Amino acid sequence: MLRLVTTSLSLYCQRAQVTTLLLTRPNSSSVHEENLVTVDALYDLSVDLSKVRKVKGWVLRQSPVYVSEAAALLRDMGASGPVIACVLELHPEAILCKPEQMEAQKKLWMSVCASQKDLVGIIEKFPASFFSSSSDHDNQKANIVYFQTLHLNKRIISKLMASAPQSFSRPMKQNEEMIQTLQKTYLDLGGREDNLKIWLQKLLTQNPYVLLKPPEVLRENLTFLRDRGFTSNELLRLLSKLRGFVTELNPESMRLTLSYSQETLECTEAEFREVILQCPAFLYYSVPILADRFNGLLTAGISMGQIMETPTVIELTTQIVQYRIQKLSSFGYDVRTGSLEVLNGTKKDFEMSYGKLRLRRERPLFNPVAPLRTED
Repeated sequence: MLRLVTTSLSLYCQRAQVTTLLLTRPNSSSVHEENLVTVDALYDLSVDLSKVRKVKGWVLRQSPVYVSEAAALLRDMGASGPVIACVLELHPEAILCKPEQMEAQKKLWMSVCASQKDLVGIIEKFPASFFSSSSDHDNQKANIVYFQTLHLNKRIISKLMASAPQSFSRPMKQNEEMIQTLQKTYLDLGGREDNLKIWLQKLLTQNPYVLLKPPEVLRENLTFLRDRGFTSNELLRLLSKLRGFVTELNPESMRLTLSYSQETLECTEAEFREVILQCPAFLYYSVPILADRFNGLLTAGISMGQIMETPTVIELTTQIVQYRIQKLSSFGYDVRTGSLEVLNGTKKDFEMSYGKLRLRRERPLFNPVAPLRTED
């Protein structure tokens, strides 16, 4: 109860302060231009206006606005007060959307969301994706229909709409062209028809922005890699591992990083191709990043031969490598002579490997429950 009273008093004082500023400082343009009705309505919703002013202050000077309508829409879908406040703080432009526009968006999104609760969860994380321009509505609808014809999971479609709204705001034909290019590439490289949908879903989930790239980028990058000696089967493995990140690359950047890495590792073309297949990160890390990580590993006493055997260690930052090496050395494990596999993986993976290794090292040399052998 005391907390509620304190919060209410705080909001009252903030509102009073703004009102005083409006009355006593008429020549202050930044405050004077604010829509007092908007400010008051947002305060009633416990919105932190300092955050709004810092990034999107211009919204507070607009008219007309639909604060109560936006809040009512979210509340009717089950959003709590704090969630509504959070949404309006992250994306205050929501109050500029007309009520009919909001309702149209709700109807559209519910065609790919399992429940209103799921939709509220999406809006909380990606409010700008929901409260979008009305001019995008037709494109959004056409794209939803198109992705449904691909028999993609509804959850996948809603995730795409939330994380990469630009893909749904543009004409459907552009997405169709890229999807068809991806499908054809996958099959031409030897991918199985019955696995195509699963492969496409994984690719779009892990890198939804792949749709925003021109199909020519994918073709150019694959041509470059083929010229480097990669077979169709190997290119398919890379495309599956990179999950579409191959569209973020370009031949010139890959040429620089591959040249540097191969020269540093002092290996043959065939050996280096195998390294890349194990660790595609060598394709997209810049030369400065690679140089920093190579130096960090070498400083720790790790040899190039060890890196060749476990190239994925290059995916770890120098700070993470140093921390893990120190933790392993605390009970006698020397990475200079042991396998680097124990360094790899996520934090959870490392902790599990570390625990198993430590348990193995500390296990008694004899079985305490086994019967002792005695001479007759």
